[in-house]
Amino acid sequence: MASRAGTLRPPFGAAIIAALLGGMTLGTVAVVALYAGAAMPGVADWAAVRFTVTQAALSAVISCLLAVPVARALARRRFAGRGLLITLMGAPFLLPVIVAVLGLLAIFGRAGVLNDGLAMLGLPRLSIYGLHGVVLAHVFLNLPLATRMLLLGWQAIPAERFRLAQSLDLTPGAQFRHLEWPMLRATLPGAILTVFTICLASFAVALTLGGGPGATTVELAIYQALRFDFAPERAATLAVLQFALCLTALAVGWSLIRDTGFGTGLGRRVEMPAPDGWRKGMDVAAIVLAAGFLMLPLGVLVIRGLGGMDELPGGMWAATLRSVLVALVTTVLVTGAALVLAMAAGRRAAGHRLFDAAATLPLAASSLVIGTGLFLALRGVATPSAMALPVTIAVNATLALPYAYRLLLPEARALHQGHDRLAQALGLTRGARLRLVTLPCLARPLGFGAGITAALSMGDLGVITLFAAENNATLPLFIHGLMGSYRMEAAAAASLILMGISFALFALFDRIGRHAAA
Repeated sequence: MASRAGTLRPPFGAAIIAALLGGMTLGTVAVVALYAGAAMPGVADWAAVRFTVTQAALSAVISCLLAVPVARALARRRFAGRGLLITLMGAPFLLPVIVAVLGLLAIFGRAGVLNDGLAMLGLPRLSIYGLHGVVLAHVFLNLPLATRMLLLGWQAIPAERFRLAQSLDLTPGAQFRHLEWPMLRATLPGAILTVFTICLASFAVALTLGGGPGATTVELAIYQALRFDFAPERAATLAVLQFALCLTALAVGWSLIRDTGFGTGLGRRVEMPAPDGWRKGMDVAAIVLAAGFLMLPLGVLVIRGLGGMDELPGGMWAATLRSVLVALVTTVLVTGAALVLAMAAGRRAAGHRLFDAAATLPLAASSLVIGTGLFLALRGVATPSAMALPVTIAVNATLALPYAYRLLLPEARALHQGHDRLAQALGLTRGARLRLVTLPCLARPLGFGAGITAALSMGDLGVITLFAAENNATLPLFIHGLMGSYRMEAAAAASLILMGISFALFALFDRIGRHAAA
């Protein structure tokens, strides 16, 4: 009876956090919708919508189609460094976008390695700017994510199915039709929709490699409307369009989630047959080309960054300090809020479905949509520059919370099922339960989620562009300013520092979590 009463008790902290999340997402959308009625979309706005959908679709399809042979090769080949390569596949997700763009410019830019090689051969130089550059950057950032998602699909096929295929002497083609194609048919649409949704809300890539009438995304159009045209009504209209696009993509993505239908096996390690001959050559080529495509730009950026350390301007360290401050405060807020929501949802407290929806809702919003709503709602309260860092922290925390929440939720449910009755029987107070049970049991996902939040916040180049002035820029915005003034060596050096701090913060929090769980 006491346990039943506990599940029905309204969790005040979770309700407050859910209300804040609703205010940051639906509240800001309501503000932009209120202003949007004053300006109907024009020709340029619909062109931005078409470009946004086109680049997102191309990026998603190309990323996922390229990921199929890479994931298949990684699933059926064993070689030295395979584990390290799969781990490095997660790096671009944490990599600040501005750093990734600079790495691509070091290879494909006008003064990059590729164009220098073309010039030596007497061929014309290629331009990376425009649709193809935006798609190239998105493929660079999302190919590893798609590969990891598809690799998990291959690893989810029970080992017994492959052994049965071998006992039936199925050819590689028959094995693909009966085992691998059903998995791809269930997994690939979800991967494409995931990458498509991410690319819909991409801002920093379009800001650096897009622009102009033919290569402007909706997010970039919002930024231009607020910062250059000072047309808040048009920015609000664009923000509503952007929210509708993301919400539609999210709804379609949920409807496409399918089970592979393989069921569960005995948990044995999956050993896919690894045929020799031309198939082995194709696997080796897929792995080598993918590794080169992902690592070469970063390698060249590191070399150029080390060479540009002497050209770092004086204001960089202040910008670095602001970015670290934003990342740490955001991490504390997200970790605490995600823990409260996950514990309430895990023990199915009153309103747990509402908490789950509130923690998922930010996936349909974007940095620029929320930022536009806050810009319109707060513009009479203080100057945008004075609100730059608090607003950036609030928006980053809102957008990072779904990731931390989803990492914690399964462990929170297991914790409730495994320890709640014992804790109640022992009469542990809330403080004692938090210190002795909750934090030790959830330390690993807490640390991992905190690391992801810190790295993403450190490298964010979104809402800060709407509010910050030159004297309170964060490090990504400072690097963008260096790129705009064509100080590419200094930008590469600052990017190297940004990348190092982002990965160091992720490693620090992840290590703390793993150490506490040990």
